[in-house]
Amino acid sequence: MNLTLKVWRQNGPDDKGHMETHPIEGVSPDMSFLEMIDMLNDQIIRAGGDPIAFDHDCREGICGMCSMFINGEAHGPGRGVTTCQLHMRSFKDGDTIAIEPWRASAFPVIKDLTVDRSAFDRIIQAGGYVSVNTSGNTIDANAILVPKVQADEAFSSATCIGCGACVASCKNASAMLFVSAKVSQFALLPQGQPERESRVLRMVEQMDKEGFGNCTNTGACEVECPKGIDLSNIARMNRDFLKSSAKSEN
Repeated sequence: MNLTLKVWRQNGPDDKGHMETHPIEGVSPDMSFLEMIDMLNDQIIRAGGDPIAFDHDCREGICGMCSMFINGEAHGPGRGVTTCQLHMRSFKDGDTIAIEPWRASAFPVIKDLTVDRSAFDRIIQAGGYVSVNTSGNTIDANAILVPKVQADEAFSSATCIGCGACVASCKNASAMLFVSAKVSQFALLPQGQPERESRVLRMVEQMDKEGFGNCTNTGACEVECPKGIDLSNIARMNRDFLKSSAKSEN
């Protein structure tokens, strides 16, 4: 396959940035998208240029690092896959492919296709955890019975990998699908009940501090999410937030 790649190049958050065109030849349809970027970088380095910076780690669809906009879609044209799971057979010989980073003020560009997603880490640090008694009188988690329906629903929420596709796809750059998934995975389990009210208040407060927008109710986040996180999580978080806010005011 011979392709034309239009790649976003930007030296940092204060740089204006621009699209750079690179023709590439001999791309195998069996390559992953990231392997194709590796091939392009090898081509750029051999020509004496600066390779394209992009995030990657496990390359197994688990870590969420490989976040990029491909032809205007988060993680590319596939559904339920991350960029590292996208294969070049999804494109045709002669195609022109535009590759850009996530676009959100809360995700400033570090370089090229790499953005700073530490805002997600700070939201988790604000309350995305369960406090555990480590005094020596700890209780085995398996000793707490959880109905299978609740366990399955909690697990579905916990599959969120924090890639940020929901933010990139939302016209308001909202992080509510991510935050609600992290809130829900604890709210659905008995281990998460003691801090349920304070957790949702702290995490939503931190989300707002980070500069993410509000939910648009268009559902673009759910469509582009590689793990299929359901919008019902946002409804659950909103209910918990309203209840907890009312109690905290009394």
